[in-house]
Amino acid sequence: MLIYKILTADQWAAFDASGTFAGAPIDVADGYIHTSTAEQAQETADKHFAGAEGLMLAALEADTFGDDLVWEVSRGGAKFPHIYNRPLLRSDLVWVRPMPLVGGQHVLDLT
Repeated sequence: MLIYKILTADQWAAFDASGTFAGAPIDVADGYIHTSTAEQAQETADKHFAGAEGLMLAALEADTFGDDLVWEVSRGGAKFPHIYNRPLLRSDLVWVRPMPLVGGQHVLDLT
């Protein structure tokens, strides 16, 4: 199963250059890396990244994270995948794609 991390342009540039990503400021503050399922990703983009240009969508294979992936109740009572105890690594990425802003909404290509 794929899960998804939305990255700002600056976050992606730093991740791409270094090969590791310890998380966005909210991830660091919360103590885990926030990710979303395919069903949750659009709402996450709309709620937390409205109007932001240059976003990137990173696909991650959930099984890669073993016990470090914890499903926890969050927005609207839904369980969200959270990655604990480690940064994301370049080798964790299945793919990374731009999230163009069209008509005020981000377009997510999850295929």
